[in-house]
Amino acid sequence: MSSTQPKLHQKVGIAFLLAQIGAHGAEKFAGRLEPLKLTPAHAGILRAIDSERGISQRRLASLLGMFPSRLVLVLDSMEKMGLVERKASAEDRRTYALHLTARGRNRLKEIGNIAREHQNSLCGSLNPDEQVALSKLLSRIADEQRLTPGVHPGYKQVGAPPGAG
Repeated sequence: MSSTQPKLHQKVGIAFLLAQIGAHGAEKFAGRLEPLKLTPAHAGILRAIDSERGISQRRLASLLGMFPSRLVLVLDSMEKMGLVERKASAEDRRTYALHLTARGRNRLKEIGNIAREHQNSLCGSLNPDEQVALSKLLSRIADEQRLTPGVHPGYKQVGAPPGAG
């Protein structure tokens, strides 16, 4: 921050700064995904399916906090993009098990590279020890707030009409 800029950051609270940086980071990450024709929601869904291969649509909707009908629409588009496939579940033929396609796995690798670049850019003003300390502190806050690890709370808004949620 240059000395000519007002020192407003000294006058705002931690919650505001977290929200400000979070919104900024989310916007920048979305922009980094645009060349892949993906959104942050797509990225998170790919990661969730990869971490729990064969997850059911119902379980994925619950994990993400999404309405199942909204998730179905997103999965339909991801299936058309060739990123995911639905297979009949071995345990219950009435449900679908979700799997990444080869293209989906490749996209997930690309997303991982983008996420690392994004983190390096966003946290570039912190040295490695400060980054570790910040991560630990933010994790404690997330745990205390009972946030689902690795799941962005914004999934509740995916596909929601304006003003809903």
